[in-house]
Amino acid sequence: MTIQLYYFALLQDQRGLAEETIELDSQSVADLYANLKSKHGFTLEPQALRVSVNQQFVAWDTELKDGDEVVFIPPVSGG
Repeated sequence: MTIQLYYFALLQDQRGLAEETIELDSQSVADLYANLKSKHGFTLEPQALRVSVNQQFVAWDTELKDGDEVVFIPPVSGG
């Protein structure tokens, strides 16, 4: 299946991209983040993030489907 990923703040800096399309086997949001964290060296733990699928906040055990748009939202601060 194909999903669209969007990165913001620290995750965008660590990945070096704002967005990408990836192919993957069926898996949960948690599994996806664990794979991305290992592959790209993300330093944030899942507890520090919110996750959105198709513009709705979801639980980490949500199963992904073909065509989903996924955003991992790190903490941000203003100034």
